[in-house]
Amino acid sequence: MRLLMLGGTEFVGRAVVEAALGRGWEVTVLHRGRHEAPPGVRTLLGDRTAPDGLAALEEDPGAWDVVVDTWSAAPRAVRDAARLLRGRAGRYVYVSSCSVYAWAPPAGYTERAPVVEGASADADRTDYARDKRGGELAVLDAFGADRSVLVRAGLILGPYENVGRLPWWLTRMARGGPVLAPGPRDLPLQYVDVRDLAAWILGAAEQGLSGPYNLISPQGHTTTGELLRACAEVTGGAAELRWTEPEVILGAGIEPWTQLPVWVPPGSDLHDALHSADVSRAVATGLRCRPVAETVADTWRWLRDIGGTAPRRPDRTDKGLDPEVEAKVLGSAGGTEGAGSAGGVGSTTP
Repeated sequence: MRLLMLGGTEFVGRAVVEAALGRGWEVTVLHRGRHEAPPGVRTLLGDRTAPDGLAALEEDPGAWDVVVDTWSAAPRAVRDAARLLRGRAGRYVYVSSCSVYAWAPPAGYTERAPVVEGASADADRTDYARDKRGGELAVLDAFGADRSVLVRAGLILGPYENVGRLPWWLTRMARGGPVLAPGPRDLPLQYVDVRDLAAWILGAAEQGLSGPYNLISPQGHTTTGELLRACAEVTGGAAELRWTEPEVILGAGIEPWTQLPVWVPPGSDLHDALHSADVSRAVATGLRCRPVAETVADTWRWLRDIGGTAPRRPDRTDKGLDPEVEAKVLGSAGGTEGAGSAGGVGSTTP
């Protein structure tokens, strides 16, 4: 198989490239040159935000079995690339987002749920949901429904993460001491390891799939408790999880998802949207999700290998809780659910 990866040097794109190389594929990467491309690829340089950003691709004589695109800004960049490549590639895989569904999608929503209105393939940058939907429309316009794969990803974790969610939790656990753990501990979470996402994308290309797919783990794949316990254990066990009721956290003005990454309160529209998708279509076509402990351990290993500081995308909000705010909430939350003892992560109460 011949792959053209638009991007390919960070997070999702890099995972796709490494997985493709591991399968023996021929890989071409178009990127801006800000980061080094993985070894073993053919490199084209171009900035899709510039007027002539696709010049290297226009001049290249190559043809590909599949194009993978993770773009999340102005949809017109996807439009331009897809139009240029529609006669030179067999299939276009666009890594979209579950954010394209009209708010608020009900628990158990499938790929048939209504999508946001007002998106356009010709648009400049607007908001994340409409930009991703505009990217989908651009791909459909150029490649048609039968040669397009719309990967509606949810929460993505794993090595190379440049958004700041799992790296923040790992860094916080490594610091040790009492940790504000947002309850309930058995709250189900949905996410996908970036390497499992990459493997599914390549499998979709090999199978000749088309259409939209919700791409996250099945409901119940893990819980908040399992995720945070794995983070505490892999970083050395110096952290003491203090399980705290959602009402206490929200009452303190702490923002779910950003200040406490990954977590959103149970029963909320946000939880249904982020952690309650129906992914049976993806599972039926080959999605396999590794255990959360493996994702956490491999991310921690990668984080240590690069010196402990994860790269950060400049177009994403800061993640994490200020230590002073955390200490204040823990100090005033005396009877909250599951306060831990001095024995560490393994001795928190039920």
